[in-house]
Order: sequence, then structure tokens, then C-alpha cells
Amino acid sequence: MWDSESESVGGRDYDNGVLSSSKPGLQTDGFEQRGKSWFVSTDIPSDLVVQIGDVSFHIHKYPLLSRSGKMNRVIYESPRDTDVNKVALDDLPGGPESFELAAKFCYGIAVDLTAANISGLRCAAEYLEMTEDLEEGNLIFKTEAFLSYVVLSSWRDSIVVLKSCETLSPWSENLQIVRRCSESIAWKACANPKGIRWQYTGKPPRSSSSPKWNEMKDSSPSRNTQVPPDWWFEDVTILRIDHFVRVITAIKVKGMRYELIGAVITHYAAKWLPGLIKEGVTPPLDEGNNVSNISSSSSWNGGLHMILSGNKDDLPAVQVKDQRMIVESLISIIPPQRDSVSCSFLLRLLRMANMLRVAPALVTELEKRVGMQLEQATLGDLLIPSYNKNETTYDVDLVQRLLEHFLVQEQSENSSPSRHSSSSDSKMYDGGSHRAAANNNNNPNAKMRVARLVDSYLTEVSRDRNLSLTKFQVLAEALPESARSCDDGLYRAVDSYLKAHPTLTEHERKRLCRVMDCQKLSIDACMHAAQNERLPLRVVVQVLFSEQVKISNALATGSLKEAGESQFHHQPIVASRKTLLEGTPQSFQEGWASAKKDINTLKFELESVKAKYLELQNDMETLQREFNKVSKPKQSSSSSSAWATGWKKLSKLTKMAENSDSGSHVANVEQNKKATRRWRNSIS
Repeated sequence: MWDSESESVGGRDYDNGVLSSSKPGLQTDGFEQRGKSWFVSTDIPSDLVVQIGDVSFHIHKYPLLSRSGKMNRVIYESPRDTDVNKVALDDLPGGPESFELAAKFCYGIAVDLTAANISGLRCAAEYLEMTEDLEEGNLIFKTEAFLSYVVLSSWRDSIVVLKSCETLSPWSENLQIVRRCSESIAWKACANPKGIRWQYTGKPPRSSSSPKWNEMKDSSPSRNTQVPPDWWFEDVTILRIDHFVRVITAIKVKGMRYELIGAVITHYAAKWLPGLIKEGVTPPLDEGNNVSNISSSSSWNGGLHMILSGNKDDLPAVQVKDQRMIVESLISIIPPQRDSVSCSFLLRLLRMANMLRVAPALVTELEKRVGMQLEQATLGDLLIPSYNKNETTYDVDLVQRLLEHFLVQEQSENSSPSRHSSSSDSKMYDGGSHRAAANNNNNPNAKMRVARLVDSYLTEVSRDRNLSLTKFQVLAEALPESARSCDDGLYRAVDSYLKAHPTLTEHERKRLCRVMDCQKLSIDACMHAAQNERLPLRVVVQVLFSEQVKISNALATGSLKEAGESQFHHQPIVASRKTLLEGTPQSFQEGWASAKKDINTLKFELESVKAKYLELQNDMETLQREFNKVSKPKQSSSSSSAWATGWKKLSKLTKMAENSDSGSHVANVEQNKKATRRWRNSIS
């Protein structure tokens, strides 16, 4: 991608790419191979055999001893009883290929240095101790000069050399080859690519044959072609994970914008962890950042493979270890800024981390990162399987922890709204703070979005028979009451849990229904709940009362408002009802539709009964008036006859009283007479 002006389009033409020893050696026509053995083409018989693995080199002692301090010690300082004519160098870095080049250099044969063999040859020269003390312009000096002045000035050669260092540990680390190549790549990636001639080197060629001049000319953009900011993604993602981490760390130090760093991490995961990113799905980057879309699928056949739907026990042990290393490394280099990577990517990485048993500290850190942007998650990404046996199908405890991190993050943002700094955005390309500003404007609605997400999650996991009532209740009550303006989603989750757990007692059903507020249910949800036989009777009564209050308030409010205002205020209700129906199962929608029909029928019958009642009341009043008119004469005649009868009775009673008074007086006189007589008789 990064070519200097002296480089040709078809390939690189090095001025000092051919090495030869300044001291003349034995006259030879070169090396020839016979099976797995190399022989020097000369008339002098060889007196030394160097064994490297299963490859042997039949050479002479003098050319090698004159330039290698290692071979001097092995031959001259070895015990006398050992065979000094055969030396084994199995630990030589670079293997037989690097030793062949070093041996040719000792014989004075021209050696063609390239980016593919320079790192192995440099490590082999260090192993053989081919220093300036033995000969001026020895192999260490010349390979080091080639690395510093040729390789590190080229983007393409730096990538190739760093890729070749994967088999040269720890020599390449000790010789600072990895560090220097990483810094060179970081400097070129962070530089402004305008006016730079570039081409992708990580992609394989179109055909096995050499490309033609016209094809290479067409594939390499001209100076006037605008270079996308992600031009370096394809090259750095071919590196092994430890070298990729070194490059990304160096790029961070140089001040690369965090959105680009997050994008290249996502691109690396898509290539080395197939299945982590959905096929054909690209992590979106804002157009304001001038970052082109990154294809998650790659034609590169290397890397690791895994099946997310399978179990960890189904994967080879070596593959699991490598994948665990990749996941742990990616977690450690994700930028700390919010929205550096998508929440969907973080959740998929968290799913894989749980399956591979990643270090708990890194998993906790990843959970905190998800909690920072949980409102961006989707239900599909949140349904993370539980890899513990005899547990629920989905990891409900994990979602509970994510909610806790989200609430802690929301509280910290409210206490310090200027916590996030955008100073790093101005170091690289402009326009990096657009997404952060947009997200800060939507913070008040974050809790509502998370509440809807939790309600959908509860509806999905409530079908699990192993989900306990306590876990359901704790997750439903994790968010504050202000996060939900409507409890329809929570009602769906409760009804789904009741349907999947028919053996709940009356007390447990009442306890379950406490998680929702009947006053926050919409009219449609109230209609459905009124006919729901799974709900406790007390809850149904509360729902009916709440529905009655809402209908009364709606009628009272509607009568006081004008038609235009009522239409304006009812628009959000219609939208919320449409959203409710879209997220409602088909069985619920059918139940609510039948409930609507029944309510309309009852309303019509009630209006008919009211009309009949008014008619009967009018007829009754008319009959009452007529009855009153007819009954007035009868009442007057009956009153006069009553007075006459009363006087007659009174006169009779008076006569009877007089007769009784006269009779009593006569009796008294007679008694007095008898008494006097009796007294007189007694005297005489």
C-alpha cells in the first residue's frame, strides 16, 4: 500500500538487495541439493556437516569459521572425544533456508535480500554471531542496514517482515524487529494518505500468474484518487494477534481516531473469528467520518474457525486456546471511548468470551463496556445462551449485570455530564465527535429504550420452564418506574410467564403481577387483561377500575378540547398502539380484536337500554299526572262523608254517657238507704 517513489508498480527494485562477502572465499559455482542434503559445487571435499532438522549441509570449516563466532566455539571449544566434523543446529532461527543464505554469504556467493527472507537471515546472523569483530561488513551489519534503510521505509515490506517474524520468536523480539516494524506501520497508517501512492497488499492476487502492467496500473489508484481512511485495514489484519496488538498499541500512541481503531478491531475479528460477525453485515461508520464500509467476509483462507451454535467441548483444545487468546487480546485493546465499537459487536464478543471461559476480569470489563451503550442493543444480540449446565436456556444473570452497569453509567453521566473528552478527535481526521454529540442528545430516552428491550427480553425468556419467579421479578424491577411510561410490554411478559408456568399458586401469581402497574396499561391491554383467566381476580378488578377511570377521564377531556387539539394529542396514542400491536404475539392480537368487538356490542346495547329507560320514564310521568287528575274528586267526597259519620258516632257516645251517669246516681241513693236501715236495726 505504501510505496516510495523509487518503487516500480510491478515489483520492488532494490539497489542493495544483493549481498556478497568483501573477502574472497573458495571458488565455487554455488550449492546444489540432493534430496535433503546440500553440497558445495567445488573440487575440494567438504570437512563439516551441519545438521538442521532433517536437512544437512556438507560444507567447509574455513569459510564458516572465519565469519561465525558461534561455529568457532562449537568446533574449537568442544570436548576432544566428540566429532567436530558434524554439528547440529536445530535451534537456529529461520531454519535451513536462513542457514543456506548465511552459508552462501560466507562463500562469497551473491545473496538476494527480500522482505520475505531478511528477518530470518538477520536472526540467523545474530545466532551465528557474525559480527564486525570477525570481519568488516559482516552479515549482521548488512542485514541491519537493509532493514533500517530499505524495509522500514516501505509500507508493504514492513507488513511482510512483521508477518515473517511470527516464526522467529523470541529472536525477532529481542532484536527489536517487531517493535521497529510496528512503529513504522503505525506512523504510515496515521499519516495523511493524500498524495500517497498506495495499493492493497493483504488481498491475494487475482490469478496465480504474474499480473500484467495494465492490470497493475488499473488496480493502483492515481494521485488524484481519494484514499479512504480505512486503506490500511486489510493489511494489518493479516498479522498474528500479538503483532496486531503491537501495531494497534503503536497507532494509539500516534493519536489515531478511536472510531477507526474500533473499526479495524471489528474487521480483525470478522476475519479471524468467523461466525462472530453476521455474514454480509458490516459495522456501520458514519459518513461524516469518511470511513468506507468494511466487508466482514474475506477471501483470505487463513485464520481460525469456530461454530458459535456448538459447545466448547466440540472444539479442538488447540483451537480453543488460540481463540481465547484472540478474544482476550481484542478486549484489552478496545478503545475506552463510548461508541468506538458497536454494542452488537461487544455482545457477540461477550457471548464468545463466556463460551471460551475467558479471564473473569476481562469479562467484567467487557460487561461494563456493554453497559455504557446498552440502549443500542437488540433482542437477538442480548439472547446469550447460558453455558452452565442445569440452568436456564439464556443467561439471565448476565443481563441483570448489564442492567446494573447501565444504571451506574447513567448515574455517573448525570453527575458529571462532561466526563467524556473529545480531545482525541481533533488529533486525526476532522468530524470524529458527530456520533458522540448525537448520542448525548438522546440520553434522556436511553432508559426508555432499555426498558422496552428488557420487556422484550422477559417475554422471550419467560417461556423457559427453568426460569424462577425470583429471577423474573428481579429483572423486571431492575429499572426505575420512570423508565416505563407504558407497561404493556411488561404485561405481555407476565402473561407469557403465566402461560408457561400453569402450576403457580395464587400467592405466586399475585406476587408476579406486582411487577406491573395497572394504571400504566393502555386501553387495549386493559381489554385483554379483563378477559385473561390466568390473572388473579384482584388484578382483574384493578384493571377494570383503571379502565373505567381512563374512559371517564378521556370522555371528560375530550368534551373540553377542540377537534384539532384532540386530534393532535391522540396521534401519539395511535402510534403507541401500533407499536404495541407490532410487538404483540398473534394470539394476543386476536384476543384483543375479539375483546374490542364485545366492548362495542356492549356499548351499543347500553345505549339502547338507556333510550328505552327514558321512554319508560316519560310514560310513567304521563300516567302519574292522569292518575292524579282522576283521583281528586273521589278524595273530596270521601272526606265529607267521613265528617258526618264522625258526628253521629259522637252523639251516640254522649247519650250513652248520660244514661250511665243517671244510673250510677240512683244506685248510690239506694245503697245509702240500706246502710241507714242496717245501722238503725242494729241499734234497736
